[in-house]
Amino acid sequence: MIRSLFSILLGVSIFCSTLSAESKPNIVIFLADDLGWGDLACYGHPRIKTPHLDQFVTEGVRFTQAYSACGVCSPSRSSILTGRTPYRNGVWRWLPVGNIAHLRASELTIPKLLKAAGYETMHSGKWHLNGHFNSSEQPQPDDHGYDWWFATQNNASPSHKDPVNFVRNRKEVGPLKGYSAPLCADEATRWLKNERDPSKPFFLTVWAHEPHLPIESDPEFQKHYADIENPGVRQHHGNVTQLDHAFGQLMKSLDDLGLRENTFVVFTSDNGPEGSGKGKLSAPDSQQNRTWGSTGGLRGRKRDSHEGGIRVPGIIRWPGHIKPGLVSEVPIIGSDLFSTALALAEVPLPTDRTIDGVNILPACSGKSVERPIPLFWRTHIAPEKSHAAMRIGDWKIVADKDLKEFQLYQIKEDGKEENDLAQKHPDKLAELKKKFLEVWEGVEKEGPSEWWKNQAEQGRKKQSRKKKSSKLPEGTDSTGDFQIVKGANVTQSDFGYLLDTRDSEGFALQKLAIPLQEAAIFKVKYRSAAQGATLNACFCFGSGPTNDALYKAGTLIGMGSHGLFEGSWSNVSRGTLESAEFKATDTFEATITIDLDHGKATIQIGETRIEQTLPASLEQVSHIGIYAKNTRSEFSKIERLK
Repeated sequence: MIRSLFSILLGVSIFCSTLSAESKPNIVIFLADDLGWGDLACYGHPRIKTPHLDQFVTEGVRFTQAYSACGVCSPSRSSILTGRTPYRNGVWRWLPVGNIAHLRASELTIPKLLKAAGYETMHSGKWHLNGHFNSSEQPQPDDHGYDWWFATQNNASPSHKDPVNFVRNRKEVGPLKGYSAPLCADEATRWLKNERDPSKPFFLTVWAHEPHLPIESDPEFQKHYADIENPGVRQHHGNVTQLDHAFGQLMKSLDDLGLRENTFVVFTSDNGPEGSGKGKLSAPDSQQNRTWGSTGGLRGRKRDSHEGGIRVPGIIRWPGHIKPGLVSEVPIIGSDLFSTALALAEVPLPTDRTIDGVNILPACSGKSVERPIPLFWRTHIAPEKSHAAMRIGDWKIVADKDLKEFQLYQIKEDGKEENDLAQKHPDKLAELKKKFLEVWEGVEKEGPSEWWKNQAEQGRKKQSRKKKSSKLPEGTDSTGDFQIVKGANVTQSDFGYLLDTRDSEGFALQKLAIPLQEAAIFKVKYRSAAQGATLNACFCFGSGPTNDALYKAGTLIGMGSHGLFEGSWSNVSRGTLESAEFKATDTFEATITIDLDHGKATIQIGETRIEQTLPASLEQVSHIGIYAKNTRSEFSKIERLK
């Protein structure tokens, strides 16, 4: 493979050595994060102001059926750079810190191939294509062909405001002042002005963090929405306007440097919007209540293989080559940008691997494109019934997680996917199902399937190692605040809630409107409401509403310890416990951090801090709640701090 890669790059260099720099256009790919198909004014949002993108649309082509290559971020980004569907290129899931999956050095990327063709290359913004960021353990942006990079592993931290986790060319930058998208645009502008060789064409990727959580918006951009009572809505809408402002900054820089006419610019998003899009208009401001992205009425959202999870804005400008103000209904996908960029630079496509994307320059004029490999999606953490999909022409097939049950839609007539035609057109369903399985078989054979199979196997082994499991009887909740109660009764108390589990262990759960995939911090107070040897109270969280799927973090009052353990009470000794000095009548305040991005959970109670590693198989937290065993415990309402 190394020899093959060397041969390809040498061939590209020789092929392009006779081409003049002036004949090659510059290429810019500006990527939003969790921006929905309906989030821009130019895509029909009735309220959000996006003046720069509205102007940009009049200068190029707006695609009404542009798609990301996956319903989550890391995979869709990998496809943009490689032209290969995510499971084929190896970035099959979003990448938490330390994950084995990454964009492999053996992958041929746009910057790697264009650099060999004489281009200068630069990346600014979110990277999220490895679990070991800024480390020698896995390839970094410069290993993939970037001359200059300014990036974070995943999100801007602690938020879009004043981020502290950027790295520039393998050196930590330290605390910054400002907001993420404008900071990324500023870095790209400085590189254009001061660092690049102006005699060479350039390839530039600016991948903003907005409007991905944790959302923080400049008050200046929230002023447009001052009449909106809900602060979460003001924050979200202001965040999209902040993104638009950053894009405008970069476009102005191209104009100021005289680069507009010879620069091919793409604006798109990595997947659909986070959350339910509904929230609670009367709820206090929190990150949980800032996910007001719009799918424009399409079915599903981020993670989903229905249209709302994968259809995104797509706008392209190339003065003198693309007719201004054109609207194209031709379906395109993120992986197409690889073939398109190579065509623009007159670099031949690799022939030693499957390239899923195609050159979409004809689509920029509204002409159809030929696809040897159909549009294909598979999202590892999608809803059970819409785990994967494929589209050929106007027909789209949607598969469940086991690839056994399929839905069938005609997208042109039914873009909202309201009418499943599987029973009405069994022959078409059988035809597309056969093709779908054929495509998947090819993807699985070519990609590093051991990565996702090993993770599944580790999850099965961990389940089998548990000493005991438990099924709890149904409980009751007179407060109306919990969706699922097992082995317990919940009533109101002056403290908050009284959880009665005198006859068994039990819990009361709230289902998160947005499943937690990265990090969050919760705070809860609790105390015993009973006397006896078995006194305890715990916060609990997990990927499902069963006792075995829940992690418990709290105080084992009768054992004189604070602790964190997984599953039923019978597994408590296998958890992480620490003795502490306290009275059985004390009131405790616990701060619990769930960090799936780094695969760990911590609980802080006074001076005691306990940390436990979480398994890679725990990909999301869908439920949080309160737990106790054979006792009566009181809890305050759970507060989400981040």
